[in-house]
Amino acid sequence: MVDRSAGRKAAPARKLKKEQAPSAPTTPPIVTPPELGDPNVPSRLEMGISELQGLHSLLLSGDLDPRVLGDFRDALNRVRTAAWAAQQYVARKEIDQDSTSVLSFLAGERIRVAYQLCQALADDLKRTDIDFQRGSLVQLQEVTKALSEQLDDIIDRLG
Repeated sequence: MVDRSAGRKAAPARKLKKEQAPSAPTTPPIVTPPELGDPNVPSRLEMGISELQGLHSLLLSGDLDPRVLGDFRDALNRVRTAAWAAQQYVARKEIDQDSTSVLSFLAGERIRVAYQLCQALADDLKRTDIDFQRGSLVQLQEVTKALSEQLDDIIDRLG
C-alpha cells in the first residue's frame, strides 16, 4: 500500500481558489514520442541529462514542498523504468529476441502508476481548497468508464 499522508500537488488542469483563472487553455499539448532511430533522440536525451543536473542543485537547496518532491521522485522513477525498458527492448531487437516480456512489463508498470495516480486524485477530490474544471472532470469520467468496461472484459477472460 502506498503512503499518501504527504498529499499530492494539484494537476495543471485545476487551480487553487486563490489563483486567477489562466488566460491560455490548460490542456497540455499532445507530444508524440520520437521513433526509434530518430536522430533527435540523442540530443534530446543530452538536454534532459543537462536539465536533471540543473535540478540536482535545486534539490540540494532543501527548500522544497514535500508534495512536489514526492511527485518529482515518482516522475523520475517512471523515467528510469521507461529508460530500462527501452534499453531492454532495443537489446532484444538487435539479437532478434522476442520483446513481448518487456512490453508486458511496461503495461504492468503503467497499471501500477495509474493506480497510484488514481489514489492521489481520490485524495485531491476530497480537498476543499481545490477548484476543479468541470470539463476536465467530465473527460476523466468518460475515459474511466470506458477503461472500466475494458477492465471488466479482461478480468472476466482471465478468470
